[in-house]
Amino acid sequence: MAKVVCDWKTLHDFMVDAFKAVGVPEDDCEIVVDVILESDRRGIESHGCNRFKPIYIDRINAGIQQPVTEFEIIKETPTTAVVDGHNGMGQVIGYKSMSMAIEKAKKYGMGMVAVRNSCHYGIAGYYATMATKAGCIGMTGTNARPSVAPTFGVEGMFGTNPFTIGIPTDEDFDFIFDCATSITQNGKIEYYARIGEDVHPGTVVDLEGKPVEGDSGEALKKIRNGTAALTTLGGIGEALGGYKGYGFAMAVELFSSILQDGAYGKDLDGKDENGNIRPYHLGHYFIAIDTDHFLGEELARKKAGEIIRSVRASRKAPGAERIYSAGEKEWEIWLQRKDSGVPINESVQAEMNKVRDEFKLDYVFPWEK
Repeated sequence: MAKVVCDWKTLHDFMVDAFKAVGVPEDDCEIVVDVILESDRRGIESHGCNRFKPIYIDRINAGIQQPVTEFEIIKETPTTAVVDGHNGMGQVIGYKSMSMAIEKAKKYGMGMVAVRNSCHYGIAGYYATMATKAGCIGMTGTNARPSVAPTFGVEGMFGTNPFTIGIPTDEDFDFIFDCATSITQNGKIEYYARIGEDVHPGTVVDLEGKPVEGDSGEALKKIRNGTAALTTLGGIGEALGGYKGYGFAMAVELFSSILQDGAYGKDLDGKDENGNIRPYHLGHYFIAIDTDHFLGEELARKKAGEIIRSVRASRKAPGAERIYSAGEKEWEIWLQRKDSGVPINESVQAEMNKVRDEFKLDYVFPWEK
């Protein structure tokens, strides 16, 4: 598909206006759009503009996500909090929760906020970066609609459950490890379907325990109707360590539900007992650890930088140009895109045109010139 680069200002202003049109308060719009665009700035296109309409606008219009976020603190101590998001905007809930965790960490050394009844909150790395910018180690995770099978299973029982850690360094970029605990995620397969790329072998398993291959759109349908599931890190079975991905995924599932009495597993599929759509009731957690409560931010950043540089300087495999640190590739893409914008594929172009026309917004996009 032909892609056209759209500048950041146009994308920002358009999405803010679109979210305002569906009832999101302006201050919240700024948070939501920043999280979406940060995904594209880092080259994580599966979670950026690609999800603007189908995941957010459409869900608000369908009544399964609330445009006005009610951020209710259920219980709070000096270092912890439990929050009910009441199915509001996941990015707003995530931003406020990590801000609260950081504030507690700055005062007491550590802070953790557990969230229930939230919605898709975008890239988890956004919240880990909030922590590292404040000189904290940051951790976050979220459960999601069930689409991943446990080791030796073929049924989607938990979500792609990202396991995310951010550590401040003295480099231009912090160490941001943000990835699903499945080999791939729903958003990536959605993206492959949009651009006509086949599902990658070994990433999806059918009810017979065999790999699903070929058309990504068909694979996505099978995952949605329960006749296929994503595989955990390590793949099918135990030979390549699939049980490790299963363990990480389950840990995130537990962190995202047991501390806040949140929904889990099949209750996150977005359907009621009659098959009607309903809110997803996702759970998240946010942890901040202040480096100044140990031996100081400066030392922590310096030591972290030394460690990752020593690893990057190690012997490379034949033919390999370099060794990367987590967050480095995303930083380089950010540098490449910061003055230009993000490539928008034809499918997303059509969605943006449709939203603009529906709300009678005054925009002319680059692909129309």
